[in-house]
Amino acid sequence: MPRFYIEADLVVDTQVDLTETVFHHWVKVLRAQVGDCATLFNGQGGEYQVELTEIAKKTACVRVQDFNPDNRTPRFSTVLGQVMSKGDRMDYAIQKAVELGVTEIQLLTSERCEMRLKYDRDQKKLDHWQGIAIAACEQCGMNLVPKILAPLSLSDWLNGDLPHTKLVLAPNKEQVNVLDNASQDFALLIGPEGGLSDAEIAAANAVGFQNWCIGARVLRTETAPVVALSILNYTMDK
Repeated sequence: MPRFYIEADLVVDTQVDLTETVFHHWVKVLRAQVGDCATLFNGQGGEYQVELTEIAKKTACVRVQDFNPDNRTPRFSTVLGQVMSKGDRMDYAIQKAVELGVTEIQLLTSERCEMRLKYDRDQKKLDHWQGIAIAACEQCGMNLVPKILAPLSLSDWLNGDLPHTKLVLAPNKEQVNVLDNASQDFALLIGPEGGLSDAEIAAANAVGFQNWCIGARVLRTETAPVVALSILNYTMDK
């Protein structure tokens, strides 16, 4: 059954007009006909089964038939602090982090960050990344869309209000298992392609971040959140 995100209030046994985006994808591209069913979610929790009841030239209407409250989120929450990278690498990191159940993504700048965005001029980029998060939710079945937050400097983020268990991907010389006795709420810091500097790792350590080494190989900045979130899912979501 097709599945779409829609910016609309959804209530069982009511009629709802499709937004332009959903109309284009479902009716124009997928050639939906009256009587066809789909799943809609609006990011407010749960999902709704709907039936297409009317099609006009530029719009269509559905009847909301049923509600499923399952959000398919992990049993733990993760705020991902991701230093930005250029091109498709950032798209990939956001897409896969959402598919793996991330709660929120805070874009960061750091000493070796490749990007310096000013969203008074570049809001389109932030909207693009939020769109990737929405599309990932449509694909994976998650009904709560993670927010993609406008960039902060790493130092500002470190000094903010963060979850109890804080992890930074960095060498762990003591080989401590940082997931022992971890809470269900994580802050996960991923550095840029060139890595975080020693001073930045020390600054993270100073506010409670533990170094988490997840293998002998050096991972790319877009691969690191995928591996880290996969481990958290395997370890914590049982």
